[in-house]
Parts: sequence; structure tokens; C-alpha cells
Amino acid sequence: MDNKKYSRKKFISFLGKVTLGVTVIPPFLTSCGNTSTPIKLGELSNIQLERLKTLSLEGLTSTDEDDLVLTKGLDYYTIIKWNDKISNKDTFGFNCDFTCFIPLDPKNPNDGLLWVNHEYINTLFVSGYNYRDPKQSRTKQQVDKEMYNVGGSIVRIRKENGKWEIVHNDPHNRRITAKTPIKFNWDKPIKGKTTAIGTLANCSGGITPWNTFLTCEENYDGFYGDIEYDENNNPTKIPSYGYGWDNFYDYPPEHYGWVVEIDPKLGMAKKHIALGRFAHECCTLFQLNDNRVVAYTADDKNDEHLYKFVSSKPNSLKEGTLYVADLQNGKWLALDWKNQAKLKSKFKDQTEVLIRAREASKLLGATELNRPEDIEIDPITGDIFVSLTNNKPKGDYHGSILKIEEKNGAFDSLTFHASTYIAGGEESGFSCPDNLAFDFSGNLWLTSDMSGSSMNKIDSPYMPFKNNSLFVIPRHGNEAGKVIRVASAPRDAELTGPWFAPDGKSLFLSVQHPGEQTTHLNNPTSKWPFDEDNIPKPSVVAITGDLIEKMNNLNKIEGSSC
Repeated sequence: MDNKKYSRKKFISFLGKVTLGVTVIPPFLTSCGNTSTPIKLGELSNIQLERLKTLSLEGLTSTDEDDLVLTKGLDYYTIIKWNDKISNKDTFGFNCDFTCFIPLDPKNPNDGLLWVNHEYINTLFVSGYNYRDPKQSRTKQQVDKEMYNVGGSIVRIRKENGKWEIVHNDPHNRRITAKTPIKFNWDKPIKGKTTAIGTLANCSGGITPWNTFLTCEENYDGFYGDIEYDENNNPTKIPSYGYGWDNFYDYPPEHYGWVVEIDPKLGMAKKHIALGRFAHECCTLFQLNDNRVVAYTADDKNDEHLYKFVSSKPNSLKEGTLYVADLQNGKWLALDWKNQAKLKSKFKDQTEVLIRAREASKLLGATELNRPEDIEIDPITGDIFVSLTNNKPKGDYHGSILKIEEKNGAFDSLTFHASTYIAGGEESGFSCPDNLAFDFSGNLWLTSDMSGSSMNKIDSPYMPFKNNSLFVIPRHGNEAGKVIRVASAPRDAELTGPWFAPDGKSLFLSVQHPGEQTTHLNNPTSKWPFDEDNIPKPSVVAITGDLIEKMNNLNKIEGSSC
């Protein structure tokens, strides 16, 4: 793997030269991309390309201000926040993360269903339990309230008078929570069951070519713990490190850590066993010409791995092979029990391999990575971008972004070239990359994920960056290759789930865990979004403004739909 220091010249080369008619964007990404609805650059006129070349962006300096601070040319408004009613029986969940929008009618991009992940909860705000107070004892009622506030929300939103608004009490509005029964998409039971109770730790996600949502279960072991095996294959239950739900509910840890597919119109869900069990950050799909799909997903933990699933049947996330990346040799290693002697010597069948994917990957010699998080496909070159957020125990505080080039551009190839083209740090201007997104013109947007306990501390390596931020790296013109900060999050928060609306005039964005370091409700560390309750609330906002529209070349794509 090539390790390179930040070089704007090299970065511009990395992004790929953009000329009329040059694109490898697949039909699926053209019609309904994983983070936007990008157009083919070959469809841009010379006038539009010239406009992009002369577009000027004014970046923000780092700030610790308790607000969502935006650069010149951008505005925002809040679409929905924690505890808002979405129907007569349901409210919006906590700590929103990944967002995705699918129009109800392809001919009308301004009316559709918004999916939002709810990754985890702050018990102080959600259930009133303060783990710092030794006199407090937890109740089942508190845990039930916490379970309701994770999972995800489906909310119908419609653009009225230029602003996205919730369609209250719409029949589509519903919650998927840690209490929702969800079937396993697999032929064998998992720990004796064919159905899991709930989904949790929902971090990032994706969409499918058949217009369903994918939500990914990440740090599942914080809720029901995990199972570890010794050298003789004897299991030991490891208690949860975070929420202690396993003290109240006896649900197998193996029922969590999967990619979950949600039907947006019916709310039906299933867990995809074939994609393996680990701390899934995201699931990014590519549809091949024969309608088979390739799914890229990563394990967001220190020294874990990058995976891809290649289906053997059209439009299937069940039949196929899961691979793990060996970056040193540029090979995808098959986690295939039938054909891997090492796996047969350790595991009893393919189901066990998939449940214990981390162990299986290490047994095959997969490359350990520094917290691989979001994955996106460059709609111009077809290269795969992977955020490596950091690995503090190994001295990597600022992370990097990895590029994977599949051999001959074939996404089902078993060989690839990997390179680290840009590292975080003061020189490049960002730290701890997390979510990635490409806009309609192929510009790269990224968010940062510095922990609330590390930000704005004098002795911290993150002090120069202050609050977490949203950045854009233009692909065109005099500022191509620059890392430009365009938004700064409120105190303790991170910005997550960037998704461009089909009309290109809005960027949906989650503001997650503002005020996370609060120790007492009477003295929150943040009060954003400054509503009547005067406490911080995770929310989804719409970023709008002249800058968004210019970056997306809207005079070409007005009225495009997903």
C-alpha cells in the first residue's frame, strides 16, 4: 500500500481528470446514488464546466462556538429533532446519524420518505438515568425508553414554499426500534432463532437498486455484550460495556452486528447474514451489468477490516460470497468455509464463519486497518474511497482516506490496488474523517469524528481543529484539491449522514450528540438547537443556499429525480 503525504497536486490527480464524455458511473448510481443523485460529467456543457472552474469558496476557520456555523453562501433550517412527533403514536428517535431520501414518485423529487438512523442514546437525556450517580439504580422502564430511541425513523417529507417539511401523521411515518421483531435473511437459525428482537447501534447505511434502505448495526456490543472464544473454541459471554441491556433482556449478542434492509413503504425489515457480523459502519452497493450486486462494508473498530460481498444471483444480498481485504497483496480473500481449509479447521459451517467474521478474517491474514468507516464510490472514476478515522493506540490520531482501485475497474474483481492518498492533520486541514459524499458534480464532501471527550482540550492533538466540521474538496477550478471547511458543528456534536436531495438544492445532514459531555441537565454543555426546552437535541437539518446550487450545477439537473 502506498503511503503519501498530503499533496494538492497529487490529490487532484487522484480525483481523476474531468473531461466531457469521461465517466464510469453505473446506471444505479446515476439514477439513485448512495449519497446523492449525481449526473454524468459527460453531460455538462462547456459553460457549466467553466462556471465550476471559477466558483469561489470561502472556508471557515475552526471554532468552538455552540452553533451550527456555516460559511458564506450557506444557510440551514431544522427539519426534525429528537422527540418530535411523527405520528399519533411515535416520536423521532435520539442521536440521528445516516440519512437517506427516496421519492414516493420518481416524477416528483420533492415528496418522499426520509430514513434516519438513531445510533445510540445519552441516558441522562433519554431515560433520566445518570450512570455517574452511584445512588441511582436502573429500572426496566428506563431501559425500555432507551430501546425505543434507537433504530431508525421513516418520515415523509415534502418541499413546501422552498422548504422541506414533515408530513405529520402520514401512514408511512413509523419507527423501527430495539423492540421491533426482524427476521434473518438466512436458511439456518441464528442461536436457535429465525427472528431477532430489534436493531440498534445504527450508524451509517446505504440504499439498494430496488429502492430500499440499508441501516448498519455498528457498536452492538455496547448493548448486549458479545461472545469471545478461547484457543479451544470455548465461548465466554462478555458483558456489555455501555448500556447494560443484557441485565434486563436475555437476547443473544449474535443477533446484532448485521446489515438490516428496510422496505420504506411497508416498514418490513430483515437482517442480511451473508454480509457478515461485525461493527458495520456502512453498506455501499454497486450494481453490475447482469444485475448482480457488490456491497462494500467496513468494521469500525481499531485493527479491523474492509469487506465486500459479491452476489451470485441478481439483486441478492443472500446468495454470494463475502470477501475481506488483504491490502498488502491487493487481494480479496474469500470467507468461504467450503473452500478454505483454515476456516474448516476452526468453524463448523458457513453460518459460524459469518457470525465470527472478525476471527475468520484474521485467520486468513486480512489487513488490520485504523477504524475503517464510511465507503463511497467515486461517480467519475469508479474508485472506492474508505475513511480510516484513527487508531490512537498505534499513534494515528488524525486518520486518513484510503483509495481502492479494482483491477480493470471490475467491481467483482478479486485483486485491487490500494493507496493512502491523503492523511488527516494540520497540514491537510482536517482530522478523523468519517462520512463521505459526492455531489452531483463529483466534488467530495466529508465530515469529521473527533470524540467529544478529546475536542477543545489544551493538551489534545485535536485542539487546532476545535469543533467537528463538514468539509468539501472541489474537483474543479483554482481550488480543486483544497480541503475547505464549510460548516462547524455545535459543542460536543458531530455532523453525520450527508445526503443530497434529488433537486440538488438541499443537503440533508444530521447533527448528532450535541452537548454529549453534559453531566447535569441544569447545566448542559450545549443548548443547540435553542428550542423552548433549552437542552441539546440531535436533529436533521437541511443545508441550503447559493453555494449548494452552484456546486451542483442546477441549471442542468433541475427536476432530476431518484
